Amino acid sequence: MITGAQVRAGKALLDWSGTRLAEEAGVAISTIRRVEACDGLLESASIKVLQALKAALEAGGVEFIGTPEDRPGVRLVSSKK
Repeated sequence: MITGAQVRAGKALLDWSGTRLAEEAGVAISTIRRVEACDGLLESASIKVLQALKAALEAGGVEFIGTPEDRPGVRLVSSKK
Protein backbone atom coordinates (compact mmCIF):
# COMPACT_ATOMS: atom_id res chain seq x y z
CA MET A 1 0.00 0.00 0.00
CA ILE A 2 1.38 3.49 0.79
CA THR A 3 3.18 5.15 3.68
CA GLY A 4 2.56 8.42 5.46
CA ALA A 5 5.87 9.71 4.12
CA GLN A 6 4.71 8.98 0.57
CA VAL A 7 1.48 10.89 1.20
CA ARG A 8 3.43 13.89 2.53
CA ALA A 9 5.87 13.75 -0.39
CA GLY A 10 3.13 13.38 -2.99
CA LYS A 11 1.23 16.28 -1.52
CA ALA A 12 4.39 18.41 -1.60
CA LEU A 13 5.14 17.51 -5.24
CA LEU A 14 1.69 18.69 -6.23
CA ASP A 15 1.86 21.72 -3.92
CA TRP A 16 -1.44 20.61 -2.39
CA SER A 17 -2.63 21.55 1.07
CA GLY A 18 -4.06 18.95 3.41
CA THR A 19 -7.47 20.44 2.72
CA ARG A 20 -7.02 20.02 -1.03
CA LEU A 21 -5.99 16.38 -0.65
CA ALA A 22 -8.91 15.75 1.69
CA GLU A 23 -11.31 17.21 -0.87
CA GLU A 24 -9.78 15.32 -3.80
CA ALA A 25 -9.81 12.02 -1.87
CA GLY A 26 -13.18 12.53 -0.19
CA VAL A 27 -11.82 12.05 3.34
CA ALA A 28 -11.67 14.27 6.43
CA ILE A 29 -8.72 16.58 7.02
CA SER A 30 -8.22 14.90 10.40
CA THR A 31 -7.69 11.63 8.53
CA ILE A 32 -5.04 13.26 6.34
CA ARG A 33 -3.22 14.56 9.43
CA ARG A 34 -3.33 11.14 11.10
CA VAL A 35 -1.99 9.41 7.98
CA GLU A 36 0.79 11.97 7.53
CA ALA A 37 1.91 11.55 11.15
CA CYS A 38 3.07 8.00 10.43
CA ASP A 39 6.25 7.37 8.44
CA GLY A 40 5.78 3.65 7.86
CA LEU A 41 2.85 1.40 7.07
CA LEU A 42 -0.47 2.84 8.10
CA GLU A 43 -2.04 0.06 10.12
CA SER A 44 -4.68 2.31 11.70
CA ALA A 45 -6.04 3.60 8.38
CA SER A 46 -8.59 1.60 6.43
CA ILE A 47 -7.76 0.17 3.03
CA LYS A 48 -10.57 2.26 1.55
CA VAL A 49 -9.00 5.49 2.87
CA LEU A 50 -5.53 4.57 1.66
CA GLN A 51 -6.86 3.68 -1.78
CA ALA A 52 -8.73 7.01 -1.95
CA LEU A 53 -5.57 8.95 -1.01
CA LYS A 54 -3.46 7.02 -3.49
CA ALA A 55 -6.00 7.48 -6.29
CA ALA A 56 -6.30 11.23 -5.64
CA LEU A 57 -2.53 11.72 -5.68
CA GLU A 58 -2.17 9.57 -8.81
CA ALA A 59 -4.89 11.58 -10.54
CA GLY A 60 -2.84 14.67 -9.72
CA GLY A 61 0.20 13.19 -11.44
CA VAL A 62 2.08 11.39 -8.66
CA GLU A 63 3.53 7.93 -9.26
CA PHE A 64 4.21 5.68 -6.27
CA ILE A 65 7.45 3.72 -6.52
CA GLY A 66 8.99 0.95 -4.45
CA THR A 67 7.02 -0.81 -1.77
CA PRO A 68 6.32 0.23 1.83
CA GLU A 69 9.03 -2.23 2.89
CA ASP A 70 11.57 -1.54 0.13
CA ARG A 71 12.51 2.04 -0.84
CA PRO A 72 9.07 3.63 -0.86
CA GLY A 73 8.93 6.86 -2.80
CA VAL A 74 7.03 9.07 -5.20
CA ARG A 75 7.81 10.96 -8.36
CA LEU A 76 5.93 13.47 -10.44
CA VAL A 77 4.77 11.97 -13.71
CA SER A 78 2.97 15.04 -14.99
CA SER A 79 1.77 18.34 -13.67
CA LYS A 80 -2.03 18.28 -13.52
CA LYS A 81 -2.54 21.00 -10.90
